[in-house]
Amino acid sequence: MENEALIKLCTEKAQSWLTPAYDAETQAEVKRILEDTDKTGLIDAFYKDLEFGTGGLRGIMGAGSNRMNIYTVGAATQGMANYLNKCFAGKKDIAVVVGHDCRNNSRKFAEISADIFSANGIKVYLFDDMRPTPEVSFAIRHLGCQSGINITASHNPKEYNGYKAYWEDGAQVLAPHDTGIIDEVNKVKVTDIKFQGNKELIQIIGKDIDDIYLEKVHGISIDPEVIKRQKDLKIVYTPLHGTGMMLIPQSLKLWGFENVHCVPEQMVKSGDFPTVVSPNPENAEALTMAINLAKSIDADIVMASDPDADRVGMACKDDKGEWVLINGNQTCLIFLYYIIKNRIAMGKMKGNEFIVKTIVTTEVIRKVAEKNNIKMIDCYTGFKWIAREIRLREGKEQYIGGGEESYGFLAEDFVRDKDAVSACSLLAEICAWAKDQGKTLYDILMEVYLEYGFSKEVTVNVVKPGKSGADEIKAMMDNFRACPPKELGGSEVTLTKDYKTLKATDNKGNVTDIEMPETSNVLQFFTADGTKVSVRPSGTEPKIKFYVEVKGEMGCPKCYARETAAALEKVEAVKKSLNI
Repeated sequence: MENEALIKLCTEKAQSWLTPAYDAETQAEVKRILEDTDKTGLIDAFYKDLEFGTGGLRGIMGAGSNRMNIYTVGAATQGMANYLNKCFAGKKDIAVVVGHDCRNNSRKFAEISADIFSANGIKVYLFDDMRPTPEVSFAIRHLGCQSGINITASHNPKEYNGYKAYWEDGAQVLAPHDTGIIDEVNKVKVTDIKFQGNKELIQIIGKDIDDIYLEKVHGISIDPEVIKRQKDLKIVYTPLHGTGMMLIPQSLKLWGFENVHCVPEQMVKSGDFPTVVSPNPENAEALTMAINLAKSIDADIVMASDPDADRVGMACKDDKGEWVLINGNQTCLIFLYYIIKNRIAMGKMKGNEFIVKTIVTTEVIRKVAEKNNIKMIDCYTGFKWIAREIRLREGKEQYIGGGEESYGFLAEDFVRDKDAVSACSLLAEICAWAKDQGKTLYDILMEVYLEYGFSKEVTVNVVKPGKSGADEIKAMMDNFRACPPKELGGSEVTLTKDYKTLKATDNKGNVTDIEMPETSNVLQFFTADGTKVSVRPSGTEPKIKFYVEVKGEMGCPKCYARETAAALEKVEAVKKSLNI
């Protein structure tokens, strides 16, 4: 049972919500929480305030300081407005873009945010309906805005909503602006929030931005001729009830694909996500309906976008004709392999190109980059860090692609967040290129493993909800730092990287510095046999994540199943070493 002091603190905080500053509906919900004899709900709703993490503000919808509601969203927007007016003091027209996804309350939160920004003298470009996250990033840059927000909880369950904050480069906020906004948000009292908007400062945008964005996305096609030859490529697509339905079918058509089949039941906008357990393309279950459709029409590729259309999941037929999922690491690997190989083949390389991956993403990408003399940069998890690398090199070096293991990829630099619109379009081109050679996407993946080495990646999520869970996660990280593993799966740990101290320690005790822009609560362990384990608490969900990558060698495509089985055995041994 939680201690009495914490219950008392949360009770007092909840009672402060029973004032006229809060509407009747909110007060009624808070009363129900207070009257419940089980205090777990009270503690979860009030033990802390929602904070910006790696993905902005995200939480379960409902009354409370640790919940997504009009007051936490209102305080975030008022704080952002205050910060923008400070940062750009003297600028005549400060402007922001406001977008949202398909979730319950998303439109409501977007309109309230637009009202608050406008009440603070800030020009607002508000999308007329739900739109993909990457289009919001694009619109900020295209319209010359200073900031923007998107109301979305990405691929989280239906109970969640969220708030992604962007800066003038179209990327999610980084230091010093993230802490600067938080400081301003923390100062906001509910009575400070200016809910009464100035309609003259709110401009509705929609198709005008869609058309420009889609044309730009079409411009990243590497080999349009192969699409012309394979325009009948049979594609199955699902938006999982989300924003992808607004643009991805249009984009595929613009690229020249004429045989696109959308899953009809999932082309229905809904924040309840009625046809899936979770609207996450990382989960096999979410692609069930799409794969069933693909089987019925003998499709070439299945692709799915998450509710805010920044992540892409995919499935293809293996060498036996069975439908298999392509994981996030393989997705990123295939994209970068194709981009590098075909830009070279088409004579599009100038020698100043670079790619980016996150530190937890497969190391096979490093081998592809090294063999092709392409600069590769490692960065922290979260697309804002990939965006940072693009910004630092703008005008000097050419970004040609970057991604992360969690199904996010960005093939262009006119957007500064992961983009399922361009990723789905480029994926179709890759499949067309493969089919043009009498191959499938699966065949291409096997070729990559044969040339650059096999790896198997498994992410283990240990979920620890609530206040007690947060304490457990902290204790786990403290323990790994105090007693790092000596071996993983029977192989000696030869290097430990601690991004909280920015120090790397080898097995002989030698310590070197890690060059990163700031510290992060991440640990990495590397072993003699090439295994890599990364440990990090999630910034947006109540869990600690273990990213395990083990190596193998493939002598032929037929060896894939055997190597995968052996790798999974090794993963189990690693999990045992980590006690997870």
